[in-house]
Amino acid sequence: MSVITDAFLKKTLHPGHKVFLPRKEKMILNFIKKIIVLFMTMVGTLGNISVSMNYMFSWWAGPKKKPIHLILIHLAFANIIILLGKGLPKTMAAFGLRNFLDDIGCKTLIYLERVARGVSICTSSLLTVVQAIIISPRASGWRRFRPKSAWHILPFFSFFWVLNSLISMNLIHSITSTSLNTSQLENENNYCHFMLESQKTKWIVLPLMVLRDAVFQGAMGGASGYMVLLLHKHHQHVLYLQNSKLLYRTPPELRAAQSVLLLMLCFVFFYWTDCAFSLFLSLSLGNNFLMTNAQHFLALGYATFSPLVLIHRDGLLTECWHAQ
Repeated sequence: MSVITDAFLKKTLHPGHKVFLPRKEKMILNFIKKIIVLFMTMVGTLGNISVSMNYMFSWWAGPKKKPIHLILIHLAFANIIILLGKGLPKTMAAFGLRNFLDDIGCKTLIYLERVARGVSICTSSLLTVVQAIIISPRASGWRRFRPKSAWHILPFFSFFWVLNSLISMNLIHSITSTSLNTSQLENENNYCHFMLESQKTKWIVLPLMVLRDAVFQGAMGGASGYMVLLLHKHHQHVLYLQNSKLLYRTPPELRAAQSVLLLMLCFVFFYWTDCAFSLFLSLSLGNNFLMTNAQHFLALGYATFSPLVLIHRDGLLTECWHAQ
């Protein structure tokens, strides 16, 4: 999502790639884009705030500090930064509001958004791995890696922020405000502009981003497959008990694992669809207006819909209501 998108952004900003739509059609599509971007930004931000507040309440009020709750709070925090860093400026630009970002503001906003996107990928992977360890059988060797305390998770968060901050350092030099070029704002409907980078910088940064995504998504895929196997065995056990007319309730750890798997399916869908769209656009000869805007929505998809998956799956709004 980040590697191919970087290459695509630099291509779409090249002045030689333009495809013009009829004025009326473009106005209608721009209006639809405004509504969708505004809706996704508002719903995603409110959803992540709701999830983080609920788990923070469970964290401080509960008798036992659960590592999963701390990871979900951190994931919601990263998603909020993504939505505010990417969705808010695009919403304001789409509605024709005055550019409030100078050069330093653009560098800071885009840098934080890109770092938070990498942190979101790493945190999602950590969430899957920790949940897989939690539900692993007692006889399994993975049990010895189970966090003895939720506070043992904090060093991973620090590592994620430092790692992604270093990987995204090139953005500080390749971003500028469109206030320096008013035609860019009109053409791209955005406040910040990506400048072309040197080949040396590109070949240093892109391999690091590919390696990061490969490692963390590989861990996510392995942990997800392991959880699917454990849940399948549990399902067979439940069927046996039902045939034996014995009552059996699903442990909360397994219900949490099902929620995490749904969350990872959401991540995989938006990540790889975003990559497919970006790859198609980077290889195409023209700048497809519909595909470009669809890719923008996909970039916000996981941050928007992941809290809704948790709210629907875990009934967080009901829990908050009863807590009040």
